[in-house]
Amino acid sequence: MEEQQTGQLVRRCLAGDGSAWEEIVRLHNRRIYNLCYRFTNSAEDAQDLSQDVFIRIYRTLASYDVEKGAFATWITTLTRNLLVDHFRRSKQDRVTDSIDAGLREEEDSLSLSDRLEDKGPSPDDHLASKETQKLVQQALARLSPELREAVILRDLQDMDYKEIAMVLRVPEGTVKSRINRGRMELGRLLSRNKKQVGYD
Repeated sequence: MEEQQTGQLVRRCLAGDGSAWEEIVRLHNRRIYNLCYRFTNSAEDAQDLSQDVFIRIYRTLASYDVEKGAFATWITTLTRNLLVDHFRRSKQDRVTDSIDAGLREEEDSLSLSDRLEDKGPSPDDHLASKETQKLVQQALARLSPELREAVILRDLQDMDYKEIAMVLRVPEGTVKSRINRGRMELGRLLSRNKKQVGYD
């Protein structure tokens, strides 16, 4: 049913219905942004890349075929391809220590008022959650791109093995192997931080 509705939105968009395009963007914006952020570890890059992804989706919308798979899988494939291009352009096929240095500089540049700005009902819980997210993101950044994308698509984007295999264009067995190796490596990196960070 969902794919039928998506198909209708795509047809309306191709016919020039601006509200249909707005609906497509609304439905998929968060997913694409999160995917870009997890890969780049930068809110600014993720925002720019998300816009690039939507431009690419809009330009190639006519090539989407409902019979060949889910729309979410199709846009994830487009997003992944754009991210691969981005990493090639920025020569980040393998993540280096410069990313960690950049994170430390960004953190050090925050003033005390910036760090204390968020006055939620439970600051300790919020801080612990933020710290956990930061540790996971730093560990993800250290994984090889092949392992990182498999873990992100499975554990953070909640895609099934078949969908991931379609996006990455590799057999399901390879997907499972990359996910297992990625999780093991991620666990090793997290335990190195001497913090108790749960990761399923």
